[in-house]
Amino acid sequence: MGGRHTIELADGRRLRVVFTDTDDGDFRVVDPTPGLDERRVRIAPGPWSWLVQVHGDRVHHVTGPGEQGGEEGDGLLTTESGCPIAVTTADCAPVVLAADRGVAVVHAGWRGLSAGIVERAGAELRRLAGEPVAALLGPCISPAAYEFGADDLATVVERYGPTVASTTDDGRPALDVPAGVAEACRRAGWPAPERPPCTSDPRWFSHRTRGDRARQTAVAWLEPAEPA
Repeated sequence: MGGRHTIELADGRRLRVVFTDTDDGDFRVVDPTPGLDERRVRIAPGPWSWLVQVHGDRVHHVTGPGEQGGEEGDGLLTTESGCPIAVTTADCAPVVLAADRGVAVVHAGWRGLSAGIVERAGAELRRLAGEPVAALLGPCISPAAYEFGADDLATVVERYGPTVASTTDDGRPALDVPAGVAEACRRAGWPAPERPPCTSDPRWFSHRTRGDRARQTAVAWLEPAEPA
């Protein structure tokens, strides 16, 4: 799952979602490269809300454009039109949860996933925005390229079950991040998202496979309903 997506919501608004790739440039927010604001405007209008991501379970509620920009956390949600909310990744999972009247974006590395970031964002979004509509998962690391320590793998397996345990291309223990996200979405009440491309593909930045410092972004925003 990558690229551009449009979802019609129950209240008549459109949800726009974009998962960028290397052609769109570097969206990292810590020590950003020049031109970040210009790159953002080419994707979505208006000030963006973004986070200093800490691999935890904190979710922020955005009520106006640019609000919460630079706060620490790993999830953002909004029910307001014209408020782009974004997370950045280079192997971790960018997750978008759509509800009847709102949207959440989540940065889910293995620590945040184990801490329940997806379930927490889902519960808060459901409380504020109604029933689940769809879940999208952008490019992230696949188990074939994600060797993982046995003790940490056991921690994730204990939370999400044996489907998250896999092997690399050369047979070493690996974590299946997309499988973990799928299970977390199901527990939060959302349908499991489609399995995404792996960031080992050079169309996306990857810290693990190539040591990239650059980051792609997942950004979502609500457009007002068209007049009747």
